[in-house]
Amino acid sequence: MRTVTSLPHPVREDEHVWIPMSDGTRLAGRVWRPVSSDIDPVPAILEFIPYRERDLTARRDSIHHPYLAGHGYAGVRVDLRGSGDSEGVLADEYLEQELRDGEDVLRWLAEQPWCDGSTGIMGISWGGFNALQIAARRPPSLGAIATVSSTDDRYADDVHYMGGCLLSDNLSWASTMFAYNSCPPDPAVVGDNWRKMWHDRLERGEPWIIEWLRHQRRDDYWRHGSICEDYTAVQCPVLAVSGWADGYSNSVFRLLSELDVPRQGLIGPWSHKYPHLGEPGPAIGFLQELVRWWDRWLKGIDNGIEREPMLRIWMQESVRPSTAYEERPGRWIGEPEWPPRRLAEDAFTLRRYSLTHDGGDPAEAEEELTIESPLSVGQFAGKWCSYNAPPDLPYDQREEDGGSLVFDSEVLTERYEILGGPVLDLEFAVDRPVAMVAVRLSDVAPDGRATRVSYGLLNLTHLEGPAEPQTLEPGRRYRVRVQLNGMAQAFPAGHRIRLAISTSYWPLAWPPPEPVRLSVFTGASTLTLPVRATDTEDAPMTPFGEPEGAPPIETTQVEPGRQKWTVSRDLVDYHSALEVVKDLGVIRFEDIELDVRRCAYENYEWVGDDFSSVRGHVDWTMRFVRGDWDVETKTHTTLTCTPTEFRVHARLDAFEGGQRVVSRNWHTTVPRDHV
Repeated sequence: MRTVTSLPHPVREDEHVWIPMSDGTRLAGRVWRPVSSDIDPVPAILEFIPYRERDLTARRDSIHHPYLAGHGYAGVRVDLRGSGDSEGVLADEYLEQELRDGEDVLRWLAEQPWCDGSTGIMGISWGGFNALQIAARRPPSLGAIATVSSTDDRYADDVHYMGGCLLSDNLSWASTMFAYNSCPPDPAVVGDNWRKMWHDRLERGEPWIIEWLRHQRRDDYWRHGSICEDYTAVQCPVLAVSGWADGYSNSVFRLLSELDVPRQGLIGPWSHKYPHLGEPGPAIGFLQELVRWWDRWLKGIDNGIEREPMLRIWMQESVRPSTAYEERPGRWIGEPEWPPRRLAEDAFTLRRYSLTHDGGDPAEAEEELTIESPLSVGQFAGKWCSYNAPPDLPYDQREEDGGSLVFDSEVLTERYEILGGPVLDLEFAVDRPVAMVAVRLSDVAPDGRATRVSYGLLNLTHLEGPAEPQTLEPGRRYRVRVQLNGMAQAFPAGHRIRLAISTSYWPLAWPPPEPVRLSVFTGASTLTLPVRATDTEDAPMTPFGEPEGAPPIETTQVEPGRQKWTVSRDLVDYHSALEVVKDLGVIRFEDIELDVRRCAYENYEWVGDDFSSVRGHVDWTMRFVRGDWDVETKTHTTLTCTPTEFRVHARLDAFEGGQRVVSRNWHTTVPRDHV
């Protein structure tokens, strides 16, 4: 990334501001704005997240908010109620209180003498979520949003459940927030009240995984904050962004299709990161794109951005399977509308271990193929959402394919490009009342290496929808449509397209209560791929600039971190495990003389094919040190199961000056609800 030291407008930083909420609670924020805004007010751009603007996101914030300020905006970074130095307690994601607070913050911004009365919201992940959710409430000052790596559907397309299947990232993410919510405010900001604020958080906070497990079907809990319930509520322009290695790319397609406002989509090769910091590369000049976006919709400058393609997308080329990539080869393509009318559907019929056109041989009888996948299928699936903590992308699928039903196409005789979401229409039967399918699409090279390019999960008890799951009748024949993740992928001539179907995908998704034998009826089952003709003319678009940003704040790596991703199997007792370590070491924030330690350890285990043996546990350590101020928290969460219930054990220990000052434990069981 190119560091820009000379910006069009000199910038001043208001390092700490208190923003009053309507109930008297104060939220902590930081503002970067042009020096000239004192006499020439500017629009304000809000990022509203719980990740501690004073330290944990301070380096990232210092790259993009001053950059926006230097281009004529007020970049505003505010911590949610109960996080960082903000007052209160953070009780869950996207609560009504959070959204009301967001409206209060926008109102406060619009009233500041340095603001011209117009506002925007930008954010990645949590900040992208509440950008959409607050936009649906139509605050009067809000002129546009930029939502990155977010979703319009909190149940079907978030870190918790996928196709009605419980994701292991539900445990991972709940454990992350369990750790973050245990962190103290900074005495240098809040003064002597820091200890009381901290203990309020420690004593009133709960592990969020318990509440998330109590909602295993689509209900009002998940409908809240899901703007897919009413797309018409959003009335301002929307820029929707994600990456292929991210878990949130599908929402970009839906937002473009369903919203009726000026809107644009951007999907690159990236993981869960802003595109100017995007990995795998190539990263792009995303901050320049943001300036163009805000110039058009907050300042009314006719810069032609609405005449750009509705969707700009990275068409990925074939690569060897790897758990990490520095860059993904490909090219940018543009589509003037979504869905594009010029896409064609290519339907393959499932035959005995093959994908065929034209229904295959008419004389070939329909056939019943069966599979009961071992729990080891899924060891090489990577994360549901890559956070660029390599190696967290899927590895060679050949070992996964050994425990799956596999259907291969003929060798491709010419280049073949897919754009959009593949669909499997599956005719099936099962021998258990609760079952799932995992469906993978892979690019198979001539040497046999298989690179996963898309996948989908479906809890088969959700045949009639995710709100009212129904147990399955063993032996009965059903038909279901399985939606795979959208993609833009080129398959070279000489390669094959592979469809693989398994009955488990652990540890990416929690397995069903007991092993399931699945019957797939060939002839009656079809795979449909959205094909983009290779001679399609791209919509004209402005080339992206090189990534650039403002100079980041100074930090020092005091102690090194380490990364680990290990799959193991003991052939004596058949104990298997996936062990993940993400240790960021100790980082010193030089401007505030603060040392911060963050370390996460995740372990997912099972024994043989004992479905009741699966378990996940996550440990976090957070520590903040400045002089004689030394605060540390340790959190632990374990999730286990029986065929009828989930069991949660969680522990929180907090230390001040090396002495434990708080210790809490939770033991909770939650009945399994068709999961």
